[in-house]
Amino acid sequence: MKIALAGNPNAGKSTLFNQLTGLHQKVGNFPGVTVDKKTGICKLNTAQSIELIDLPGTYSLYPKSLDEVIVLETLLNPQSKDYPDWVVLVADASNLKRNLLLFTQIKDLGLPVILVLNQIDQATEKGILIDTNKLSTLLDTPIITLNARRSEEVLHFKKFLAQSILQKPNTQTQDTYLVNPYFFNPDLIKTIQKDFELSNAYQAWQYAHHFAGLHFLDKAGKDTLESSTKAHAFDSIHWQSRETMARYEIIDDLLKQTLKQGKDTENDSSFSEKIDAILTHKIAGYLIFMGVLFLIFQAIFSWASYPMNWIDTGFSHIQGLVKSSLPAGALTDLLADGIIAGVGGVVIFIPQIAILFFFIAILEESGYMARVVYMMDKVMRPFGLNGKSVVPLISGVACAIPAILATRNIDNYKERLITIFVTPLMSCSARLPVYAILIALVIPPQHVLGVFSLQGLVLMGMYLLGFVMALASAWLMKVLLKTPERSFLIMELPSYKYPKWSNVRHEVSEKVKVFVFEAGKIIIAISIILWVLASYGPSEAMEQAAQKAKKSMLQDPSQNYEDLLASNQLEASYAGHFGKAIEPAIAPLGYDWKIGIALITSFAAREVFVGTISTIYSIGSEEENFSTLKERLQKEKNPQTGKPRFTLAVGLSLMIYYAFAMQCMSTLAAVYRETKGFKWVFLQFLYMTSLAYIASLITFQLLS
Repeated sequence: MKIALAGNPNAGKSTLFNQLTGLHQKVGNFPGVTVDKKTGICKLNTAQSIELIDLPGTYSLYPKSLDEVIVLETLLNPQSKDYPDWVVLVADASNLKRNLLLFTQIKDLGLPVILVLNQIDQATEKGILIDTNKLSTLLDTPIITLNARRSEEVLHFKKFLAQSILQKPNTQTQDTYLVNPYFFNPDLIKTIQKDFELSNAYQAWQYAHHFAGLHFLDKAGKDTLESSTKAHAFDSIHWQSRETMARYEIIDDLLKQTLKQGKDTENDSSFSEKIDAILTHKIAGYLIFMGVLFLIFQAIFSWASYPMNWIDTGFSHIQGLVKSSLPAGALTDLLADGIIAGVGGVVIFIPQIAILFFFIAILEESGYMARVVYMMDKVMRPFGLNGKSVVPLISGVACAIPAILATRNIDNYKERLITIFVTPLMSCSARLPVYAILIALVIPPQHVLGVFSLQGLVLMGMYLLGFVMALASAWLMKVLLKTPERSFLIMELPSYKYPKWSNVRHEVSEKVKVFVFEAGKIIIAISIILWVLASYGPSEAMEQAAQKAKKSMLQDPSQNYEDLLASNQLEASYAGHFGKAIEPAIAPLGYDWKIGIALITSFAAREVFVGTISTIYSIGSEEENFSTLKERLQKEKNPQTGKPRFTLAVGLSLMIYYAFAMQCMSTLAAVYRETKGFKWVFLQFLYMTSLAYIASLITFQLLS
């Protein structure tokens, strides 16, 4: 049996879904988190199991965005594999009037519904008392109150659910409606109901209103709907307004009979409102938000420095131990310089990844992220975006792929397209390892005003740079894209909640796992391939490299022969040939052929840069293999100047390049999926790569 979880944003659907299924879908105390259907199995008891479908949050069955269309089409298409036998409508008990609008619409579809009054404890605190027995009778619907965050209440709900779905079979036929659809253009309703063999009149009404959005119909079906609506001069906006007003009249009457307010909640300034007066203030709100960002990036460097140093030193010792314990040969070199170096290049950044997502999870769980969306709406609009664009942009700090999917929450096509285009400019977690190693190399570990880490300030600057460039690019697209659409932001600010620490812990662990196992697989695979390419080359070139090393030793016997041989053979290897081939193009940016190899490999994914340089600079003498990655990079010299290769100019140029370049094939695939073509994929790749090259060129030339 399939049961769909529906409800308004922030009503607690995903929390209940996770509790019932034991899965860990992302939840957040702000709208736009669920942008697609999520499914899972719930075991009600030893004999009963059901399939749960977590639908995106929506305020009504009149969709304004792609994620809301998913809800409508799931509930209107009996041929869909996800068509539910029952619908569990999760409602916020403290805001029942608004939540009941969606309930009445789903009820009139003819689907059996269970009404869950969630967050009942908050309603009680506000003095809201609900006569659930009377409301259940008036709505002819099973009703249960609970707090979806409490496991014991969810267990009680499972028993209630098992009893309810056995008592009433699923049926589409229904003779009475909360709002009579025949009152609205009855001839049209009868025509559509006959043409599509619908047993439910309200379904026919929804077909009439949404004929353009019903993707499950074939062309003939869409043509039939279009001709029917035109023949009856159907004005969808007019009838939508009338129906909504009629429903609210019924809801008002229901609540008069079943809802009591124990105190004057309208004049009582709630905790959330008092906090909002400060956090969303037109001046103080933005300063506080900047302070929060400042704290996060200070913590990323300050808190993570010690465990990162331990990890780096540990892997260096492991490399040295392998080299000294195992017999010399290709297999030992592969293990030490390829696999262990690649793994170390991944694991070292776990502390920073964990700290970043720890803070993001707290912001989401507490409800503060919704305030950021509200505040940033005014900032976004001049650039062709709106407040809803903040959710994908901030999600882009984690990963651009789910962030691009989150744009389905944006109903305006132009704003959605612009958001998709600029979201990859936000510095994602894949860029964090690149920033971290380069900042550690070229920015001294000093403190500003004796308190603030200079390295943390530079890291914050890189993230802000990505945001500023995203806004600038959005403004450019706003000028170039001409559409008549206009939009506005209407959203509910959820009440503040204490973070559920199990959710925070899970969010951090999941992000770390994704980085280690998903990115790690790519990094280690490329590290092994790269070790082979960097260790072997054309036999003639490798022989010449050995002769060159011997000749240098004759000229200066004080040199280390192993170092000379390794350096010359790396340059003569297949990897060296690739790097040398692109060196003329990247030399104006301050990069040599070794950095060029990292640029090539990291086109698969940005974080591969660290694994690449870890492997490239591990190929050297026995002595160097005992040193940490940072020490090896610090020792690298520019043969033309004799100075360190990684200067401030080179380091910042590289950071700028990785801040802007589109180096993630998975992100391009997500853009293709959401835009339904290669046009925007090609334009996005061309624009971001060109921007990265020009910006890093200017950076290096100015600083050098």
